Amino acid sequence: MKPSSFDYHRPESVEEAVALLDHLEDAKVLAGGQSLVPLMNFRLAAPVHLIDISRLNELRSIGVSHEAVTVGAATTHSELLDHDEAASAVPLLREAERLVAHEVIRNRGTVCGSLAHADPSGELTAVLALLGGTVRARSVAGVRTIDAREFFVGPLQSSLADNELLVEAVFPRLPDSTTTAIREVARRHGDYAVCGVVGAVDREPSGTIGSARVAFISLAPTPLILDLADVVAGRSPVEIEKADVYDFVIERVNPSGDVHASADYRRHLAGVLVCDVLAAAS
Repeated sequence: MKPSSFDYHRPESVEEAVALLDHLEDAKVLAGGQSLVPLMNFRLAAPVHLIDISRLNELRSIGVSHEAVTVGAATTHSELLDHDEAASAVPLLREAERLVAHEVIRNRGTVCGSLAHADPSGELTAVLALLGGTVRARSVAGVRTIDAREFFVGPLQSSLADNELLVEAVFPRLPDSTTTAIREVARRHGDYAVCGVVGAVDREPSGTIGSARVAFISLAPTPLILDLADVVAGRSPVEIEKADVYDFVIERVNPSGDVHASADYRRHLAGVLVCDVLAAAS
């Protein structure tokens, strides 16, 4: 199928893009198009106006500071994947990007576009939520910073206003005492995960675990965060009982089933993958 007709706009600056969003009705932003274009081709989305920001170099940036990695809205998955300084600052970014779709999609798709799409099956939505990251949205009224826990409000739904342009995402750096890992199960490499887990484990100077938390992929309408402190805190990695962790997880998640997996199978995967992530991050 082909998309319905639309008016195409290619602004030459962020200011122009924001102005277009402010006065055009039923407009969508095009960055990489790897999520939006398929929806348009299937007539699941039919915007009257398409605003292409892919050539705005001011949005194609990756900044690394002592506090965070900041990714501009026109930055592709491949650019972030290949950025050594970003990977050193927040290793979870490269680990997650390796699991994002296929190379041809990563070459066109953008990091912020994926976040704006707010797909609970997206790896980076879970990463941003786990790290306690933020996004920055710009409108004619100024810039608004939105916490990840407030940004994702439902499947394919974010708190981004119709006249706001997501200009960058901020992924905080974790302390040196914190290690991370990501694991997922997919029908084929590059497919959306049937279930996935992103985790962070905080270690005490004694070597015991101070705290641990995980975020789930493809398990809930938004990235679900689960605190594991009750079952792992104060223990060394070798003292953690996988059965206890597994039971703790499956009692606290309530996935739904679909054509790819039943609810029970997804719940089982959640428990198994949390155990795997804890082992990898410990």
